[in-house]
Amino acid sequence: MSLKTKLYLSLSAIGIMLLISSIISIMEYRRMSNYVSDLVADNIRSINIAQKLSEVSSKYHLAVLAEIGDEKSAKLPPFDEKAFLQSCDSLRASLSAAVISPLADSVEYSFSAYLLTSLEMQNVISSRFIDTREWYFNRLQPRFNRLSADIDAISAAVYDELARNSETLQGAFYRSIIPGIVVVGVGLLLVLLLLFFLQTFYVRPIYKMLSSLDGYRSFGRKYNYDFDGDDQLRQLNGSIRDLTTENQLLRRRISAMRGDAKPAEDSGQ
Repeated sequence: MSLKTKLYLSLSAIGIMLLISSIISIMEYRRMSNYVSDLVADNIRSINIAQKLSEVSSKYHLAVLAEIGDEKSAKLPPFDEKAFLQSCDSLRASLSAAVISPLADSVEYSFSAYLLTSLEMQNVISSRFIDTREWYFNRLQPRFNRLSADIDAISAAVYDELARNSETLQGAFYRSIIPGIVVVGVGLLLVLLLLFFLQTFYVRPIYKMLSSLDGYRSFGRKYNYDFDGDDQLRQLNGSIRDLTTENQLLRRRISAMRGDAKPAEDSGQ
């Protein structure tokens, strides 16, 4: 395996791991975020429905009081009973049945009791023996208070579920980044291993080669550095060793030839 291939494989492995971790983190966070966001949106919609129920019932209750104040032309104000019950059903469907279903049943029961009591208004006004204000405050008002209390209870349950879903969203965010953190940690470890690998098998041999080459050039020492490996760096080291060895042999031959030539000149004289 060549030096370039080893470096490419090492860096590619780190890059692929970091890319995979990023994709996993993004997909996990989007999945959890979409799921919890839908729950939070349902909670907000349920809160609005509960507030609407409270407003409608309060408006109707005040309308009854206004009609009682004007007994001459008093008539029962209109009320959309079907829409009220449909809103209760939508609350029951949008939230967890184990918590909301009993509360929604209580709201419907309290509403039915309140509405039936309010239907007595015409008979109460036409009767000479029943005080309308006493009927309103002693009979109708307690049922309205019960209805308001049940609506407040279901609103509080919705707020509690909204708080839990918000905490779930925050927890989902931390869970989604855990794979990324783990893989980033592994990536950093691989980077350290890559640095150790480069330092041990490439940087250190290069420095040793330079040191041996300086010894050869400066002091005429034999270039004898060798190391294990099967890549181009070992081929380069072998080529340098062969060149320095050949150069040393060549120098010796030249020195020997000069030495032989000098005695021959002395004898000729």
